[in-house]
Amino acid sequence: MFKQHIGKRSTKVKNAVERGAVKKFAEAIGDIQPIYFDEEVGKQSRYKANIAPPTFPRTFDYGEIEGFHLPVKGLIHGEQTFHYARPLLVGEDIFCYSVVKSYMEKKGGFGNMGFLVLESFGEEAAGNTIFSSTMTIVISEAVRKVLTQ
Repeated sequence: MFKQHIGKRSTKVKNAVERGAVKKFAEAIGDIQPIYFDEEVGKQSRYKANIAPPTFPRTFDYGEIEGFHLPVKGLIHGEQTFHYARPLLVGEDIFCYSVVKSYMEKKGGFGNMGFLVLESFGEEAAGNTIFSSTMTIVISEAVRKVLTQ
């Protein structure tokens, strides 16, 4: 179903690590560490700035992969891992893109399930990778039927 997209990459999109968005995100996930929003704590830290929570990149735009479309409903977020070279600093711009890494299908009790793996990256303007993320999306038989119609 998605095998023809393996290796395709999205266009890079500029995202801002905006102070208000970081604060709202930290509050929403119940992780209100002062390093995320207290400017004085940020200045005194080893980073000399506030940082974003590790899962904050979930809020970023990763661009579009030409010809690759997923439905907005019915997908199952299987798992996601993040790897960081350094934290995201509040106030910086991050350039993000995604790559379709793999796709496989397995037969289960509820029919054929698809397992789509996307790799996403966030870079500095100079092109140095700040973080990468690997996400597995599970596509149920019901969603697969809708996609093939």
